Amino acid sequence: GDVYKRQIHGGAGPIVRALMTKEIEDMYNNKLKEVLERGYNILAKGGPSLDAVEACINLMEDTSLFDAGKGAVINSKGEPEMDASIMEGKMRKAGCVAGVKKIRHPISLAKKVMENTRHVMLFGEGADNFGVESGLATATKEYFVEEPRYWELLEKSNKGKLLGTVGAVAIDINGNISAGTSTGGTLNKMQGRVGDSPIIGAGTYADNNTCGISCTGLGEIFIRGVVAHTISALYEYKKMPIEDAAKTVLKEKVESLGGEGGIIALDKDGNIAIVYNTKGMFR
Repeated sequence: GDVYKRQIHGGAGPIVRALMTKEIEDMYNNKLKEVLERGYNILAKGGPSLDAVEACINLMEDTSLFDAGKGAVINSKGEPEMDASIMEGKMRKAGCVAGVKKIRHPISLAKKVMENTRHVMLFGEGADNFGVESGLATATKEYFVEEPRYWELLEKSNKGKLLGTVGAVAIDINGNISAGTSTGGTLNKMQGRVGDSPIIGAGTYADNNTCGISCTGLGEIFIRGVVAHTISALYEYKKMPIEDAAKTVLKEKVESLGGEGGIIALDKDGNIAIVYNTKGMFR
């Protein structure tokens, strides 16, 4: 039969059941189910994996449940600064944005950078301006930070530890692999801080010859460990199964430096790996 698979994540962190009310847990599970269904519907109709990844992440960016788009956490100046990246595995084209403040769907902005510019990454005001010029939906600061539900969740979730970076990986019927990641970063981060989510090879990677990867966790360590690309390299050069590759990198490149987080990976044969060293991961 046709091979088309997708996997999503809504962040990895100390998700302790005792911190979660049944209502909150249901909200997450229902949203993730909706997201997976959207991705599946695109792939089942023969749609490209890139569109499936964008659509899945858009849905997660539209809710306050995750640290991306509408739910983005704020920096030390009380502002949202969002990062995202997307990559396709056929030509290994990629688009990334960092420090975005106005665009409702940073993953869509990253895709526009990939498809409509000669660059790979745009940041800050330039990224926002390009998004406006491209006709993407914008929002005011209040849209991102003053949702009452958001603050209620922050309060109930040990000051924001429940909220997480979002990501998706998919392979379509043509064997094209795509991966994407979107985040608001870490709560109370320094103004201008950029994590691993918009960095190709650290937080996101896709190659039709190997796999698609999206990561969540302490971004500084994922950058230093070049996590996403290292998993692909182990799969390609050491012929390591995708789950073993992901576990090895999490242990040797993240845990060894005192970091924590999670990884979703999908290899060219449709094998899925979900690994994390935190107390839980929404997926």
